[in-house]
Amino acid sequence: MRDHVMVVGCGMMGSGIGAMSALAGNRTLLVDVDEAHVSSGLKKALDCIEIRRANGLNTDNEAQLASSLLETSTDMAAGAGSAFLVIEAIIEKVEAKQDLFAKLDEILPAEVPICSNTSGLRITDISAKCKRPERTVTTHFWLPAHLVPLVEVVMGDRTDESVAVKVRDMLKTWKKSPVLVKRDLPGQLANRVFQAIIRESIDIVSSGLASAEDVDTAIAAGMAMRFPVWGPLMHLDAIGTDLGLSVQETVLPSICADKTASPYIKSMVAQGDLGAKTGKGFYDWSDRSIADAMARRDRFIIESVKLVDKVKS
Repeated sequence: MRDHVMVVGCGMMGSGIGAMSALAGNRTLLVDVDEAHVSSGLKKALDCIEIRRANGLNTDNEAQLASSLLETSTDMAAGAGSAFLVIEAIIEKVEAKQDLFAKLDEILPAEVPICSNTSGLRITDISAKCKRPERTVTTHFWLPAHLVPLVEVVMGDRTDESVAVKVRDMLKTWKKSPVLVKRDLPGQLANRVFQAIIRESIDIVSSGLASAEDVDTAIAAGMAMRFPVWGPLMHLDAIGTDLGLSVQETVLPSICADKTASPYIKSMVAQGDLGAKTGKGFYDWSDRSIADAMARRDRFIIESVKLVDKVKS
């Protein structure tokens, strides 16, 4: 009997994914290379469950049950013996993922989907050594995986669409908002949109139109306030596609359309201004705390998830 989800890789992403699986009522096995890694992963997963419980995203009973459903192992082959879904969350190196997928493909029955949490690699490449690549699919959980609802379910060149749909529908029961991406392109779906925003944001700063802080403020206090329930395409329908066309014809000729990375950010990297980790990037971090900024981000996500759930109900 196939009775559990197996998550391979117990790092920051794998532990969050495991927590969400268990909170959905699944017996969940966290697998890694040694006891130290699985022990650390289990602690992080339990912390994720507690964060959601303490902030009202899950009930006390759900959290208690989820904690009891989490298990660990260093024996992947044994763990695969009764898994009905496998999600890989190991190092972001294609060779390592290919080798892991090849092993999983050998030991798992054909009906068990094999998923990768990759954020940038193609599932087509990851599954290149598999004999049954039709059951492989990307499930890109967004960081932090235990808070952000989005999961991008990406089909590879040889993925059976029915498998991708099955995985997507399963993730809907995990308090996730999965989207189906039907082509295996760099950036998947959301990162393609995000990179367009980043490209224009950098260009605005580099051209002297506005400061980094003002760009971030304009996005956070403007369009981003609508995005949880009002995406850009719904916005176009609301204002009328004729007006949308008019705005595009006026604005698009003057915005950045570069096909390569900005010279501005290349110069920053060359100078060693790598952001918070070096103390300087677009912001001066000598008197700011990235940990505090991340904590504010997570608090906002928690309250936004609760609010969106209330608005949609």
